[in-house]
Amino acid sequence: MIRYALKCKDGHMFDSWFQSAAAYNTLAGSGHLSCAVCGSAAVEKDLMAPRVRPDAAAPQTPAKPDAPAGAGQAAPRGAGPLSHPASVAEQAMAELRRKIEAESVDVGSRFVDEARRMHDGDLPKRSIRGEAQVGEAIKLLEDGIPIAPLPFLPKRRAN
Repeated sequence: MIRYALKCKDGHMFDSWFQSAAAYNTLAGSGHLSCAVCGSAAVEKDLMAPRVRPDAAAPQTPAKPDAPAGAGQAAPRGAGPLSHPASVAEQAMAELRRKIEAESVDVGSRFVDEARRMHDGDLPKRSIRGEAQVGEAIKLLEDGIPIAPLPFLPKRRAN
């Protein structure tokens, strides 16, 4: 496994694990990478340094008296399981995702049809989420059907 620091065209920085350097190259070459913040497919490797974990028995460097709180301590990033969000933004995004997934129904590729049928009164109104092509989404908006893009990919399409 290898962890790469990544950056999208909008400057959002995040990292992700890959089975190997070749696996990263395959995913990047086929357009299967996306920004963890905005969903952009324009993602590239960012500058990174090797992470060397200090020996557990080795004393940590004490913080200087005028240093900010936490200085001299190991950074929390990477200290916990990979499944836990590492930053405040990732935590907020994870909570938003949990709330949306709990309060809506995933209709997948049927999203456009379901949204239109609910708007026309052919189906009862409920919160749905799913996928639509850009042109289909624009047509829904032009027809007065309220929709909004989600700030994350469905789990079945995530890296």
